[in-house]
Amino acid sequence: MPAEGITLRPVQRADEPFLYQVYASTRLEEMAITDWPPDRQDAFLRQQFQAQQAHYSRHFPNSEHNIILLDGRPIGRFFVSRNSSAIHLVDISLLPKHRAAGIGTGLIKELLDEGRKAGIPVRLHVFRMNRAQHLYTRLGFKRIGDTPTHIEMEAAPQNTKA
Repeated sequence: MPAEGITLRPVQRADEPFLYQVYASTRLEEMAITDWPPDRQDAFLRQQFQAQQAHYSRHFPNSEHNIILLDGRPIGRFFVSRNSSAIHLVDISLLPKHRAAGIGTGLIKELLDEGRKAGIPVRLHVFRMNRAQHLYTRLGFKRIGDTPTHIEMEAAPQNTKA
């Protein structure tokens, strides 16, 4: 169950600046080790954000794109794609001050419960450098594949720890 006060609403066109803000916040550590000036960092992050959005549209055309709200205020994004064989956690990202508060864990546990009830796995790809790998492992996800940049993980419906 998500934390108290957490709700979801569909992404709207006016949310793009917020979605970029959330995306950029996930790259703060990476940007901190560059010697790029802020305008170059911003240009790079905007290009990467657009590439990510295009990738999601191309590979998950029917996914649900939601804004995570805390007491009605946007704090993150939650993109999920469903089909008859699996639930794909496309993206879950929270603004830094809302991380490690159980919000993401609650939303993921709901997906795991949905997968268990439907008898299908929940799958995701996580960036190799992303600390969320530990959370996914704790929740019952197992590594099932690799790319040069990402790890593919799956929680089989009988193996999830919700």
